[in-house]
Amino acid sequence: MTTFSLRRLRLRSGEEYRDEQEVALEPLEIGGQRYLPVPERVGASLTITQATTGRVFELVFRGRLHGPCQRCLTDAVVERELAVQEYQAEDAHADEELRSPYVRDGLLDLSAWARDALALALPDQILCRPDCAGLCPMCGRDLNREPHEHTEERVDPRWSPLEELREKL
Repeated sequence: MTTFSLRRLRLRSGEEYRDEQEVALEPLEIGGQRYLPVPERVGASLTITQATTGRVFELVFRGRLHGPCQRCLTDAVVERELAVQEYQAEDAHADEELRSPYVRDGLLDLSAWARDALALALPDQILCRPDCAGLCPMCGRDLNREPHEHTEERVDPRWSPLEELREKL
């Protein structure tokens, strides 16, 4: 977990602090599948700007996740370039929407912030390629490697009483 101590900053309104950080990314679990960040630690640019009523945080980094394709289960890679911002009000009684969930006890949790930003930037489906055909619903073979169709229509024996009813009507 990577954190940044905000206690050492002494900024006046309008001043800015810039730093390069190495942020540890945590694995994500999406749809019951585990996606691993590669590399686990990424370089990130952190900018903190002191506003009149609080601080504006900006984090810029590139994250890459490796895991299974959601259609065919082969390896898939998702890479995103992210620039995210958060605001933290100075007033302890400010509305919750004006306080960042990543700031606690004078520490900015860079790992949690980067993980959440990366998770929000993921596509609806993580695929090995945009035209992934997936797995055959009949036999389970990978349709990308072995495109095929099943000509034989199998009837589930449990449906046979309904089939008999349809023939009588």
